[in-house]
Amino acid sequence: MAFSIYQALVKVKPSLTEGKRREGFDHLSRKTRYVILVNDMLNDFIHGKLKSARAAQIIPKISSLLEKARQKGIPIFYCNDEHLPTDKYELKLWGEHAMKGTEGAQVVDELKPASNDYIVPKRRYSSFDETSLDSLLQNIYEGKGADAIIMTGVHTHICIEHTAYDAFVRGFGIIVAEDGVQAFTAEDHQAGLDYMKLNYGASIEPVSNIIKNLS
Repeated sequence: MAFSIYQALVKVKPSLTEGKRREGFDHLSRKTRYVILVNDMLNDFIHGKLKSARAAQIIPKISSLLEKARQKGIPIFYCNDEHLPTDKYELKLWGEHAMKGTEGAQVVDELKPASNDYIVPKRRYSSFDETSLDSLLQNIYEGKGADAIIMTGVHTHICIEHTAYDAFVRGFGIIVAEDGVQAFTAEDHQAGLDYMKLNYGASIEPVSNIIKNLS
């Protein structure tokens, strides 16, 4: 499947509250303003309390994408669980994980953020929910804001999918790195990809295609 930001954006209608961001938007005549989102690539999800061998497999893919993004000056956002003991709604379901100030809440060594990357702590599934992400995305690129989010990380059918919804209703183009996101099972992973493509107009692309089209 050929990578096409046109396909990703043309399907995504901006919300009424985002009229200013999309006013005069012409994705065919100017360069798209991409960002990379790295979601929850943390020790507890890769090696710790909620570890997943499937999640560990995507580290090299994400690393290669981040290398290309840094070469091209594309902003990178690390959106990381940073839970408090009061987060009963999620801790009751999953147990304690990625607790603020613990080693488990740190990004895995292979994907450590660079000094100019953005760090967005979160306490819910979506990286937008009660975080600074939306405000940061609106103000990058010298105040012009981002157009499209390239999504990586875990888990495809939970945090990635919830974040994609919030990106969708804000009018962002959504590109999901097919082999740069992962879930506990192959079935959950595929279900998440299918749902985002069908309901949010997400473009599902392998990392190799994304890198090629960022070059």
